[in-house]
Amino acid sequence: MSPNDLDIEPAQISAPHGRPVVRLRPKAEARAVRLGFPWVYADELVTDRRTSGLAPGALAVLEDGDRRQIGLVTVNVKSKIIARMLDRDVTAQIDVAWFAAKLTTALALRERLHDTPHYRLIHAEADGMPGVIIDRFGDAAVIQPNAAWAEAHIDAMVAALKQVTGVSTVIKNGTGRARGLEGLKEETVLMTGELDGPIAVPMNGATYFADLEGGQKTGLFFDQRPNHAFAKRLAKGASVLDVFSHVGGFGLAALAGGAVSALAVDASASALALAAKGAEASGFSTFTTQQGDAFDVLEALGTEGARFDMVVCDPPAFAPNKSALEAGLRAYERVAKLASALVAPGGYIVLCSCSHAADLTAFRNACARGIGRGGRKGQLIFTGFAGPDHPMLPVLAESAYLKSLFFRLD
Repeated sequence: MSPNDLDIEPAQISAPHGRPVVRLRPKAEARAVRLGFPWVYADELVTDRRTSGLAPGALAVLEDGDRRQIGLVTVNVKSKIIARMLDRDVTAQIDVAWFAAKLTTALALRERLHDTPHYRLIHAEADGMPGVIIDRFGDAAVIQPNAAWAEAHIDAMVAALKQVTGVSTVIKNGTGRARGLEGLKEETVLMTGELDGPIAVPMNGATYFADLEGGQKTGLFFDQRPNHAFAKRLAKGASVLDVFSHVGGFGLAALAGGAVSALAVDASASALALAAKGAEASGFSTFTTQQGDAFDVLEALGTEGARFDMVVCDPPAFAPNKSALEAGLRAYERVAKLASALVAPGGYIVLCSCSHAADLTAFRNACARGIGRGGRKGQLIFTGFAGPDHPMLPVLAESAYLKSLFFRLD
């Protein structure tokens, strides 16, 4: 008998804890969820009238087709990811204490990894808080509640964050594509404390400035830190072109490694202003910026015959989903072609992707095609990923999103 044949609909069945029950379809694969996969897709769950009536972010007990409990989930029928696993204990209370326990575990890892309190503290599913990003900037932190359940529990999350870390300023960055998929509005809110302009962040021997309220994402990309460090190792005596530079990215790290010059290119004037501020604070006098469309600038530099010892391209996600994959790979190929033409013989090209939909093999192949179309030959000398403060959930391929490829060209 299937759940749809029952006289009582799944979401109406109340377990001893009083929470609604949602159930996997009879043919849905419960084993993956039992073994740690954190999501249930919309076509895997019985979506009867009462399940459909649950408020976005509501808590429910997930059962398999045989009515065996799997765990406590949050449900959002507006999302393709209709249920997210929160806790194996179906009686767990999602309160300040629950968040504090998650944050304490996460903090222990980050304090072991980093000497200063500048890191990603919570990396969504991998840290047991699905759809939630928390980046820490010393005494301040930015929360991205990208799932409906997190939005509903934001006050408890903020209270636990202050309790565990001691931060006094917390910003909610409620922007981005992920929130739209959850049916959430976009907003940025200062939840507690004060913020007086961009915050200085030391990384890899340079100083970066993060705009926590008006910058892209949380204001700084901590995920590239180890790849910045590898570029720094290659940069001594080099002229560097950093395209899609954001607030200084690879360019500032290269100068910290002894590069003779760095040109940062970005479409955002405000990001470039912060990059220049970082260069000044770092004592780098050979850092310059150029605002413009990256493809236009790459083409113009090629026409001028410009050459650099290192060219870095770290674009936004060209393939944010499967439907955009083909077009995204073509864009990565084009970037590789244009950028490789600007690399001096024996120099280096660094190509990055933060696209979930483009796996490492597809991205690497697109880059190799672009380099070949640019008439160059290259050796792949290093493949970098996000830093360990961005842990990967092994069963969730999407959590390994960042790829950075370092080639030495002939």
